[in-house]
Amino acid sequence: MKIIQITENKKQYLPLLLLADEQEDMIDRYLERGTMYLLDDDGPKSECVVTDEGDGILEIKNIATDPAFQGKGYGKALIAFLETRYRGRYRILQVGTGDSPATIPFYEGCGFTRSHRLTNFFVEHYDHPIYEDGVQLVDMVYLRKEL
Repeated sequence: MKIIQITENKKQYLPLLLLADEQEDMIDRYLERGTMYLLDDDGPKSECVVTDEGDGILEIKNIATDPAFQGKGYGKALIAFLETRYRGRYRILQVGTGDSPATIPFYEGCGFTRSHRLTNFFVEHYDHPIYEDGVQLVDMVYLRKEL
């Protein structure tokens, strides 16, 4: 297993990116300014994109694992990689996600705690309703952990 930084042709991984953020124009808002990593284990398994949000905050804008390989620790491995790589350079690692019973426990299991929320984010910024596990996503929930 290796994690590599992707600096060119980031859109070649659009199918993986769309798993975490299903509207391409939203991905376009952060993809080029973000740093992208790909976890390769006999082929691409997982990816993430992080951005510098200022004030010592590194934000995970997108993290996704190929559905055929979910539950095998690839997402947690990417988060552990980010913690190691950016510790000492940033104070906080944060992620914004939908208030979903599938997603929130994953981040909490990685040591994140709830920080704040942006009311109606998914309703106001996406051109269609977003559902995860049958639940419509409305608010963006931010979780944080200290690095």
